[in-house]
Amino acid sequence: MGDLYAIATAICWSSAVIFFDISSKKFNAIHLNAIKNFIGITGFLATIFLFSIPAPNFSGNDIFILFVSGILGIFVADLLFLESLNKLGSSISALVSTIYAPAIFIIAFILFNETISIKSYFGGTLVIIGIVITVYKNTIDINKKDLYVGISFGILAQIFTAYSVLVIRPILYEFSILYIALYRFSFGLLATISISFLKYGVTNLLIIYKTGLSNYYVLMGSFLGTYLSVVLWLAGFKFTLAGRAAIYNQLSTIIIVILARIFLKEPLNKKKIIGVILAIIGAIAVSLPN
Repeated sequence: MGDLYAIATAICWSSAVIFFDISSKKFNAIHLNAIKNFIGITGFLATIFLFSIPAPNFSGNDIFILFVSGILGIFVADLLFLESLNKLGSSISALVSTIYAPAIFIIAFILFNETISIKSYFGGTLVIIGIVITVYKNTIDINKKDLYVGISFGILAQIFTAYSVLVIRPILYEFSILYIALYRFSFGLLATISISFLKYGVTNLLIIYKTGLSNYYVLMGSFLGTYLSVVLWLAGFKFTLAGRAAIYNQLSTIIIVILARIFLKEPLNKKKIIGVILAIIGAIAVSLPN
């Protein structure tokens, strides 16, 4: 059953990326981030209420950790990811996102003095080679400025996401992950709304919410990517072996490339195919347990 949850997670997230890609043409990253987080939080609260999940007894230090994780992982990282998605398109953005696996190990080495295995070095190198092959002598239909900015934002997004996950590791197995997700997204939403209010004003913010909550692509992307994929991931996380989970996590990259080709008509050439294959193999190599 855990395998099915993990596969469903990959399908949900891949579909959400396509919806977010379409939405990013109408909504900027700040507004899209605010709307998707609001929908995700609503879903988490509904699930907690429906299943009567008791509230955890977070300490002050736990709240601070969740605050840092929410600001960096949900506010900063998601803004960078959505900007990257807008500039690169779904398939190249998915390829760049494979940098998350080696980023986890590098940050764990720097902050927690964890050992990086030869397998991790090898996998990380493959990920980088895969990205370079795809974008070298740019044959894809993206101008150079957007390409470099998009890749930079995408890599930074994965680094911040990796750090935000590592920083909550001490409390990840101690409390309900649904509540952890709720707190992280709530802090991220508060930061996003604050920036949006300061930059655009309350009237504009209300209009954006009204428009966004009635937009099919925003609703579907938010429901599938911010709520359902998280819930399914939690189920898969509990019942799936780490090795299998690592492989299933990379399924989303393949699915996104396929969906982007079918629905968004993004080009699919030999360089992109080779780059994606290398990056996926590298990410799996890094993620598999020793």
